[in-house]
Amino acid sequence: MPAQVITDLEFVVTVDADSTVLTDTSILVVDGAISAIGPAAELLAAHPGATRVDGRRKLALPGLVNLHTHLPMTLLRGLAEDVDLQGFLRRIWAAEGAVMDPASVELGAELGALESLRAGSTTQLDMYFHHAEAHRGAVTAGARHVLGPVFFAGPGPDGLDWRRRLEGLREWPARLRAIGGADIPLAACPHSTYATEPDQLRELALALRAHGFTALTIHASENEAENRDVLERFGRTPVQLLADVGLFDAGLHVTLGHGVRLDAQDQATVAAAGAAIAHCPGSNLKLASGALPWRTYADAGIRLGLGTDGCSSSNDLDMWSVMRLAGLLARLTSARPDAVSAVDIVRAATIEGARALGLGDTIGSIEVGKSADLVLLDLDAAHLTPVHDVHALLVYAAGRGDVTDVFVAGERVVAHRESTRVDEHDLYARCRERGAVAAAAAANAP
Repeated sequence: MPAQVITDLEFVVTVDADSTVLTDTSILVVDGAISAIGPAAELLAAHPGATRVDGRRKLALPGLVNLHTHLPMTLLRGLAEDVDLQGFLRRIWAAEGAVMDPASVELGAELGALESLRAGSTTQLDMYFHHAEAHRGAVTAGARHVLGPVFFAGPGPDGLDWRRRLEGLREWPARLRAIGGADIPLAACPHSTYATEPDQLRELALALRAHGFTALTIHASENEAENRDVLERFGRTPVQLLADVGLFDAGLHVTLGHGVRLDAQDQATVAAAGAAIAHCPGSNLKLASGALPWRTYADAGIRLGLGTDGCSSSNDLDMWSVMRLAGLLARLTSARPDAVSAVDIVRAATIEGARALGLGDTIGSIEVGKSADLVLLDLDAAHLTPVHDVHALLVYAAGRGDVTDVFVAGERVVAHRESTRVDEHDLYARCRERGAVAAAAAANAP
């Protein structure tokens, strides 16, 4: 990969330890990593053969990290409207059983990754069955895509029993290497404490340690109905059950999807475990699951990242709307206008998400030596003029339509708002065809 210099950037939002914002500077990318930051003339003189990317009137920030999503569900967008979580699951599981075979999963993941990348999300922590095909689709579009085997107590939409799922866990490292893509952690994705049994989760914790897995994500306490169900069946909240089966003690970077309804004991457990919450405000509001109390969780010492959830519940993969909703909800739930700063929201969408995955030394900030996962925004827009507070601009004014260029490990996967990897119109046509089959199945769900 030839060296590149992104020249004459108006702002560089570094998200370093001090949340430094640089002005009138340039970024040198060599072998997929950030090699230097400084004046364009100096960088070009040191690398006269470098490709020059015009950064005038643009802002650079680290690629956004979507800490909870289901990319293949792009094919199911709009099929479960005006229902709560439980009603949503009934309709979506019916559609998944009818249409989401391996080929459809790969297709939907490619579409989801394309949507994510064009919106500036370079890394996604995904959860979906047929995980190898999902990963293949996402890396085809150029994403840094983190996922692994999904676990259900029963056969699930993919028809696998528990033994076969554990076999897939052992096979995943080799399959992941064969598929390729940017370096990602070995991750496992048990669906939830209500879709698995405690003894199974206990067995999974031992298997993950034995096979060198480093990351785990699971839905937990998404709404009160889930909490009641798990309490009635197992006598513990979802978080306490996860602690009891040893998943917080398996040496893993644990991310809890949603975590809307954590009591004080749950909050202390999550904080002590060093686990992260993937806050998905758009999905939580749409399903009437509740509003996560950001200030309460932050004061309890919980790491907070941000996620979109899947397109069938949140309807889009737009991390900009997630950032805005997270900031506004934090104020609403605490009745404090200073509940969370725009700086902290940007950090949640970048470096905190990276740290939750164990990738904080690789991505999440613009610093020399880190991977060049970068997003450029066009500042030549009415809603971005003038600039007084850069972080507030990103959270409360900017949007996915402002993203012009996206780099993953130095590769320019979006250039001038178009994918460099995907024939977009061909992809759209194939997705429309599969989406029609899913719609028919969802319409017949109870």
